[in-house]
Amino acid sequence: MNPREAARRHPYAVDAGIAALAALACAVILTGRTGATVTATDLLDWIMVFVLPIPLIWRRRAPIPVFALVSALFWVPQALGVQNPAALLVPLLALHALARHRPARYAWPAAIVTVLPGFGQPWVSLAAVGALIVATTLTGISQRTRAAYLAGLEDRARRLEIERDQRARLAVAEERGRIAREMHDVVAHHIAVMVALSEGAAAVAAGSPERAAGVMGQAAATGREALGEMRRLVGVLRSSSGRTVDRAPQPGLDDVDALVERVRAAGIRVTLVRSGAPGQWGPGAGLAVYRIVQESLTNTLKHAGPEASAEVTLRYHPAGVEITVLDDGAGSAGNGLTGMRERAAPYDGTVEAGPRPGVGWRVHAALRFQATG
Repeated sequence: MNPREAARRHPYAVDAGIAALAALACAVILTGRTGATVTATDLLDWIMVFVLPIPLIWRRRAPIPVFALVSALFWVPQALGVQNPAALLVPLLALHALARHRPARYAWPAAIVTVLPGFGQPWVSLAAVGALIVATTLTGISQRTRAAYLAGLEDRARRLEIERDQRARLAVAEERGRIAREMHDVVAHHIAVMVALSEGAAAVAAGSPERAAGVMGQAAATGREALGEMRRLVGVLRSSSGRTVDRAPQPGLDDVDALVERVRAAGIRVTLVRSGAPGQWGPGAGLAVYRIVQESLTNTLKHAGPEASAEVTLRYHPAGVEITVLDDGAGSAGNGLTGMRERAAPYDGTVEAGPRPGVGWRVHAALRFQATG
């Protein structure tokens, strides 16, 4: 433990030491004044030397009462004719403590109180004492100002650290939410495709083993793709610990065709219609469009039935895109609507889902983007 830290932890021990040093300094000065014969005045001086510094032990906790008591103990004997200039060190220490630990509006009146009893002394002595009192007061005020400044800096640093930790926790929570959505979309879609392909293979296995083998090959390819995406997401998680991870690119607008082909292979007749041209919106926008289409077609796979068909329409315009997914199956429940809305929310988007007149389900999403380049 360094001396400064020890002084901070044991302030009363430090103040008691200062009081003892003050008494010692006064005693050393007084020793040079007294002769071999000790008079009553000398005896009173020695009593002051050892009694006067005692209140300094509480100079931090109660600087104003300590200053008042020390001033009285010093100036009353002086008024009675007992002159002990050496003892002035103690009121100066009490004045310094008052200026150090209380506002300046208390310090300057105390300085005036300290210097007033000196009027009547030779002007040279009065000027020297006054200068010493002013210097003591200014030193205490300066130390108080510096301590307040440092305390403000420490408080600001502490608040900035808390804000940084809060931002870090919010970023972690946001990243976890994003990864959870990615996991849901990847797992739900690929499992739905694999189930549909497996059911198709089982249905034709007896009559057409070659065709069943081809369908199972497609199911295996879908599983491998799912594993690849899962590894990418796990890699994102691992990268937070500082490890270098090779991240595969996120799916985007260019991958919608492959998504539609995969769903077609699972047995759903899907038509993809585009109008307009996409803008320079960045990979985040493309991922949002891809995932909304993916979730909509996953719902069709899971709920619309084996004979269903679907139509995906992407209408691009300068400010964004409109996504419409229609199916004509029975029983689609529109699952995943919350996830689609979360995908659309960062882009001031809206998502509507509900049954179509007659049979089938309709999903409509409108997203607004800003060009990135």
